[in-house]
Amino acid sequence: MRVHEFAVCCIVAAAFVAVNALDPPGVRSGEPLMRFEFSQPHMGTTFRIVLYAPNEAIAKKAASAAFTRIDELNRIMSDYVDDSELMRLCKKPHEWMRVSDDLFAVLTRARKLSEDTDGAFDITVGPVVRLWRRARRTLELPAPDALRKAIALVGYRHFELDPATKSVRLILAGMLLDLGGIAKGYAAEAAQRVLQRYGLLRALVAAGGDIVVSGAPPDSDGWKIALDAPLKDQTSPTTLLLKNAAVSTSGDANQFVTIDGKRYSHIVDPKTGMGIIGRRAVTVVATDGAFADGYASALCVMGVEKGMKLIEGDPKRAARFVEVGDKETIAMSSRFEQFVHPATIPDRK
Repeated sequence: MRVHEFAVCCIVAAAFVAVNALDPPGVRSGEPLMRFEFSQPHMGTTFRIVLYAPNEAIAKKAASAAFTRIDELNRIMSDYVDDSELMRLCKKPHEWMRVSDDLFAVLTRARKLSEDTDGAFDITVGPVVRLWRRARRTLELPAPDALRKAIALVGYRHFELDPATKSVRLILAGMLLDLGGIAKGYAAEAAQRVLQRYGLLRALVAAGGDIVVSGAPPDSDGWKIALDAPLKDQTSPTTLLLKNAAVSTSGDANQFVTIDGKRYSHIVDPKTGMGIIGRRAVTVVATDGAFADGYASALCVMGVEKGMKLIEGDPKRAARFVEVGDKETIAMSSRFEQFVHPATIPDRK
């Protein structure tokens, strides 16, 4: 999905971090701020940073440090990099391995997401994901026997965490962890913390459909974000005004494969091993970038009914579901609508 400062596909926001009421270090009171924009490719997408700073030197230095931090996290968490910390862990089944603070933090969040979603989010789905990566290249469904063997390795209870030593153990040989549904949200959040250390508290970090924003731009009440119209007869997009937010959107708009006339999403159901059938997109508002990222993927698997029940039971999160079946429909959780300008809420039939 396209990510722009003023146009983001199916994205909303909620409270993420409290804005310091005092002027940040290095920024004098009343000093005018200027807008700067930077982008770099990381984690299979383009990370975009929009920030307000008193001068170009500070802006470039802060953005460079933020991108360095994102690159560091990619080298830790990528399953495409053979010697990443994640892959080194996967090569040592049965052994306790002490890991970095970042990897342990992500794995801890992943375990919580799995428990909250009854396994709809599960980072042990790596063996199945690899089969579907091949399916997208060959346009052939995974072989039933290969899929059965891969599913046998999936299950978030198959890895253990020791908070005292920040160690991890994979129980089954052949397990592969896939952090694709949580790493970008975590990285966007980490980049914001870097910018804040430079005293820059008005910024947007976007990584594909995962966004973290801090304070509002100067002379504005928030970041103006327009949602692409999901309904064919919707002539004007929904406009949001967001600040201090962590939000993510997952869906199959750009990543899918059509095999024998059936469309399969890149998002895989960990329990069945199959790519989701049918078109849908879910946007999640959360107080944490990693949780927003993970919940968006999980709710795509769960669907509207189960997903809405989960979200409505959590006062810290909100969600919007868009599904395309016989007709296109939108469902919003009760807390989601507070982030949408009333005049731009689309009719839901």
